[in-house]
Amino acid sequence: MTGDTQRREDARPQPAPVADRAASTVPHQAPTTMGRLVATVERLRREVLEAQAAADGRALVELAKGILIGQFHCTPAAAARQLDVLCRESGTSPLELAADIVNQASRDHVSEIAAAFVERTGTAGDPAGRHSTVSVRLRTAESGMLAADADTQAVAESLLTNALGPLGAVAVAVWTAVPDGSLALAGHAGFPPREAARWRHVPPGVSTVARLALRERRLVTLPRLKREGLPSIGHLEWPDGGRMAVPTGTGGRIHGVLEICWPQPLAPQPPQIERQVEALAELCARTMDASPPRDVTTTEGVLPDVAELIDLAEGLQDPAVVLTPVLDAEGRLGDFRIRHAGSRFVDPVGRPRGDVNGALLLEAYPMAAGESGLFDIIERVHATGEPFRAERMSLTALVDQIPLTTVADISVSRHGSAVLLIWRIEDERARLANLLQHAQRLGRIGGFEENFATGETTWNAQLYALHGLPATAPPVRLRELPGHAHPDDSAALDRFLRAVLRHRRPASVDFRLQRSDGITRHIRVVAEPVLDADQRLHAVRGAYQDISAQHWTEVALAATRDQLAHTEAESAERNRLALQLQHAIMPPTPPAIEAPGLRVAVRYRPAETESLVGGDWYDTVVLPSGLIMLSVGDVAGHGIEAATGMVVLRNALRGLAVTGAGPAQLLSWLNTVTHHLAKHVTATAVCGLFDPSTRVMRWARAGHLPPVLVRGGEAEAFPLIEGLLLGALPDVTYVEREVRLEPDDTLLMFTDGLVERRDSSVQDSLGHLVTAAAAGAGDLDGRLDRLLVESRSDTDDDTCVIGIQVG
Repeated sequence: MTGDTQRREDARPQPAPVADRAASTVPHQAPTTMGRLVATVERLRREVLEAQAAADGRALVELAKGILIGQFHCTPAAAARQLDVLCRESGTSPLELAADIVNQASRDHVSEIAAAFVERTGTAGDPAGRHSTVSVRLRTAESGMLAADADTQAVAESLLTNALGPLGAVAVAVWTAVPDGSLALAGHAGFPPREAARWRHVPPGVSTVARLALRERRLVTLPRLKREGLPSIGHLEWPDGGRMAVPTGTGGRIHGVLEICWPQPLAPQPPQIERQVEALAELCARTMDASPPRDVTTTEGVLPDVAELIDLAEGLQDPAVVLTPVLDAEGRLGDFRIRHAGSRFVDPVGRPRGDVNGALLLEAYPMAAGESGLFDIIERVHATGEPFRAERMSLTALVDQIPLTTVADISVSRHGSAVLLIWRIEDERARLANLLQHAQRLGRIGGFEENFATGETTWNAQLYALHGLPATAPPVRLRELPGHAHPDDSAALDRFLRAVLRHRRPASVDFRLQRSDGITRHIRVVAEPVLDADQRLHAVRGAYQDISAQHWTEVALAATRDQLAHTEAESAERNRLALQLQHAIMPPTPPAIEAPGLRVAVRYRPAETESLVGGDWYDTVVLPSGLIMLSVGDVAGHGIEAATGMVVLRNALRGLAVTGAGPAQLLSWLNTVTHHLAKHVTATAVCGLFDPSTRVMRWARAGHLPPVLVRGGEAEAFPLIEGLLLGALPDVTYVEREVRLEPDDTLLMFTDGLVERRDSSVQDSLGHLVTAAAAGAGDLDGRLDRLLVESRSDTDDDTCVIGIQVG
């Protein structure tokens, strides 16, 4: 490089060579002969690299001069003078001006990247010339790569020196994708020679950074190589450095991978840098493949590799199709041409091969364009060269706009510039025979046919296995079956044989087969007669089935049914006693309770399933003090234990209430009873004491939902005060609140069976009850009935509701 651009590139921080970095850590000492030799070699290496960079820069300037000669029809000397004049007038270096001239003349991918960089970064007219630096880097690298021709090693060195070194990269590797799935190191720069020798060949299946880019067919950025856990060339030199890898390819084919190494962790790169790296990979691909594939239907003659592949397809026993890529104006893969369909070609929808030859793949089979469909598979094989094989793959084709699906075995492989597609359409008869064979094996079924005209009896292999006979043994004829059966089954076999052989009608029989190895199997035989044209018995065909497992299952089921019937009878009696106990204490239709200045009504709805005997209770009683105790509760669980626990707690609370204690104290005592006297019982409850003279109600809760007050057409739930459920801890103190009720107020106390739903929270269910209570009108009984009817509960639990209306 020369001029301002060269100075700016040199001003960029460059990583020291490995030898220099190592030498910088060694204490100062007198130079030795070996040290002087190493320093001389390093100096000569730097001079060679600088000479190569200068030569690449001169090649770019000479290319620009050639463009000026073509535009102005002048001599080379005049073009050089014109270039100098333009440099002085624009204030740019010869390299920057040369890059701009090449960009304007070529209008290619590199020029698009330079223009996009200007547009996105806003550097147009920037005196620093950063956008020109991008063009110079890419164009100088391009010149060096073109000068290197097919020397991939020189290409790698030019890439690192001219384009990637200014981006902070310290090493670059160019990998070639070998058709067998391996990777070969075709060129490298910046890596120690011994490291490059270790990585000259990567076997198939080894996961590396290059393999990741090849598999995903896109640019891959790894901020820290060590964190990803992927080995690659130079991973010991820069274990915490960043990596970029991008496939290199032309015409839809991937020839290899360009891998770039940074010594430090790599920050997220802007799209402009990624596009520059992709452009370098595209330039690299041009040097790796000098003759990209063409659409042979639009050229003169046939490419040699395609002709050889056509000859190979004709020699195969399976239907084969030769496909060649079709590229658009920019060299990107658009479709595949069906260059040749072999003589054994079978179209999935029955078309002759003449209708398919020469057509585009997506025109002949548009359904192949589906996600992960046949076109994607062929495109991947064409790009990577890795073959693809699959059994029983579905192929869908359109017939009069109706999709028809066929099952086939698929093989796709790349050969030179073409792709060989082999599909073997599954034979329906063979498939059905295979299915029948597996069905007979799984169902332990064996088939037979007995021909009375020839005296021949035919068995399949499964039938020999059922009888425990070798395949060389003579089959057992139908008339000989009684001699192989349990004596008690002789009468049933005689009826079966008369029905089939004498009356000539289909029949079946179950019997116990006594095999020669001493094993007894339960067998079912199904047979039907085959009559000839004169209605005479010609043959009998049928099947044997081993039903031993079914027989013993039925025996076990019969015993289980007897046991279940006995258990169900015991359970029914147990639940009947529990229901009698529950209904004796709380009848389903309790009478209304009248009290001075207070109207109390109760609704109790047992669970819909009688087996779910619950532990819900309610109680309303006028105490000797004149106060009225109102309570509801719910013992956890169902069955006789819950019902007996409910009886204990309800009666205990009623007995404790005569002491004159408040609701909080009553619940504290009831908690002690629950914890110590009613083992393994927990419950929730709400207890209230109403004074008719003052209309004040004191209440407390133990893990239960609070009451709901309806006043003046509006409803509101009492606050959710503290209160642990009963029986959880031995000593619990409960909080007590009081509320003054007004005339015509209605207070609702209930159990969770009224509101609880499996798909809603308790707060949502309580909110629905408040809304329903506010909307209700009429007398107290009507309100309670409507609440039960409109309840959205779906837990099949008992429900208790107490309604208190102040007079």
